[in-house]
Amino acid sequence: MTATLRQLPSVDRVLNELAIQALLPFYGHRLTVAAIRRTLDRVREEVRAGGEPPSLEAVVARAVAYLRDELVPTLRPVINATGVVVHTNLGRAPLSAAARAAMDGVARGYSNLEYDLAAGRRGHRTVHAERLLCELTGAEAALVVNNNAGAVLLALTVMARGKGVLISRGQLIEIGGGFRIPEVMAQSGARLVEVGTTNRTHRRDYERALAEEPDIALILYAHTSNFRIVGFTAEVPLPELVEIGQACGVPVMADLGSGALLDTAAFGLAHEPTAQESIAAGAAVVCFSGDKLLGGPQAGIIVGRAQYVELMKRHPLARALRADKLCLAGLQATLMHYLREEATEQIPVWRMIAAPVEELERRARRWRRALARAGIRAEVVEGRSTVGGGSLPGETLPTRLLALRLPDPDRAAAALRRHDPPVIARIEEDRLVLDPRTVLPEEEPVLLRALVEVLG
Repeated sequence: MTATLRQLPSVDRVLNELAIQALLPFYGHRLTVAAIRRTLDRVREEVRAGGEPPSLEAVVARAVAYLRDELVPTLRPVINATGVVVHTNLGRAPLSAAARAAMDGVARGYSNLEYDLAAGRRGHRTVHAERLLCELTGAEAALVVNNNAGAVLLALTVMARGKGVLISRGQLIEIGGGFRIPEVMAQSGARLVEVGTTNRTHRRDYERALAEEPDIALILYAHTSNFRIVGFTAEVPLPELVEIGQACGVPVMADLGSGALLDTAAFGLAHEPTAQESIAAGAAVVCFSGDKLLGGPQAGIIVGRAQYVELMKRHPLARALRADKLCLAGLQATLMHYLREEATEQIPVWRMIAAPVEELERRARRWRRALARAGIRAEVVEGRSTVGGGSLPGETLPTRLLALRLPDPDRAAAALRRHDPPVIARIEEDRLVLDPRTVLPEEEPVLLRALVEVLG
């Protein structure tokens, strides 16, 4: 056995091989040597278990595979050809060029994140993006935190800790990752007071609870952005909830979830409540996401009356949930697109939603011609895109799909996922299909090259 183990190459012998030397500029000496040692350790275990000692070439190949497979960064760019615009599993909203540039600008060096340039002393990060949010929504004040669940948690903690919060049973939602409104409320220290039933809640249910419960501090309206109840249903709209609350001196908070600032009905979709509508309806506080339909970086946005938002800014929990400089820079640039009325041209999410079917068909046909030149047969068929991101449940947009009939479409889809960069497609009616709606124009050459390499 000892003699057999001596047949294995040394670390230095493997390190000096050309295939390994070529990887040194990418992984560095320390990681490369560590990969060789771990590879040789595994080989020794296999030999001790009765296996044959591999050749030098085989050891080198395994070390290279180890470096590429196990030490490569796990978070990677992918091409989204699924047709799901705000794809939660694929990072939600891609950012505009201006947002990326703004984030790069503050990342390259120092910034005035918490420095008042006019006064020459310490400032507050809470001022960044606040003016823009107030201008867009009509709110008195605004605060940006790291995500919408954090925004809801902070708002409930400040406005209702130790007191009761009214919410319709039909709005006790669960969002992605298994986070539930009742659990968030419990963490805030507020007491959940359910009214109505799953499918029907009336004005009298709220009024009865306000009369019977002595310590109600807040009425919570949670928009059911990721599901829809149909049939025998009833809900009290936000303006009416505000009326009920005003009669008893109880503020209303609206959790909108997806954060639309444009009217989705203008694009052939159902209407998604906007932040500005909720403020106009009289909501004291409105919470929504920055990285869904708003189309910016991950963030939780709180807008509303200054008396409540200013308390949130000073709460200790606000520091734990605060947004960093990259988020704030990207969010500011994204909000400027709305103020300039260029969101549908500059924000990728809205550019995708607004894309006409004729443009999508031209792109799909262009893909088909490119594949035909490589000897790959495909067809252009009608299909539907999905908005996604926990918004507009059941709503779709007409699109055109590039469809490929293959002996094993699942195997092809898996091979595309292993490509660099990975391409995420979908299987529909036993065909591999790709939707141009969610493929950025600059990604087209890479996508076509991946299809030719994998399918050709």
